[in-house]
Amino acid sequence: MSGPRVAIVDDHALFRAGVRSELASLVDIAGEAAGVEEAVALIAAESPDVVLLDVHMPDGGGVEVIRRVAAAGGDAPPKFLALSVSDAAEDVIAVIRAGARGYVTKTISTPELADAIRRVDDGDAVFSPRLAGFVLDAFAGAPPPRAEDTDLDQLTAREREVLQLIARGYMYKEIALRLGISPKTVEAHVSAVLRKLQLSSRHELTRWAAERRLVD
Repeated sequence: MSGPRVAIVDDHALFRAGVRSELASLVDIAGEAAGVEEAVALIAAESPDVVLLDVHMPDGGGVEVIRRVAAAGGDAPPKFLALSVSDAAEDVIAVIRAGARGYVTKTISTPELADAIRRVDDGDAVFSPRLAGFVLDAFAGAPPPRAEDTDLDQLTAREREVLQLIARGYMYKEIALRLGISPKTVEAHVSAVLRKLQLSSRHELTRWAAERRLVD
């Protein structure tokens, strides 16, 4: 089969099977994976050109796959195209900051998805129409932090660490491992941060951090 070699990463087997069936005549399917560990192993073994990547998976999600592949190095890393049911701004921003070349939602048609894969393989950035605005806002249009904004001063050094890791898409267990603390302690820090910043969810926290350009 001609065209880009594509790996499909999604934790739902039925969805993977559907995508594989729809794309089989349009691109070369390199394989599929159900989570972070499987995805990293598949990419290392098969060297796909493009990875169709789900954003939310039980063992870490798309952001972690991109980080792990980047950390492993390699002469020809794949290009990542997020394919998700989520159209939340914080999800789009997190995965693009991690290094994905595009983000489309699962409502996309098969011909449109095949076209998006080819465009990403060629080096273009591809987004479902309403999602492009999120990226522009995050990378260009977001106002700089106000000098009088003292919200961060309320947080301890540890709370700031947890805030940044949450905003980058890490799960509680991953943060606990990185910081050498328990998941319950991470949860307590997140609750304290939400309370001090007067936010109600980790999604709001991610947006708050992105607006202040606190996420690398």
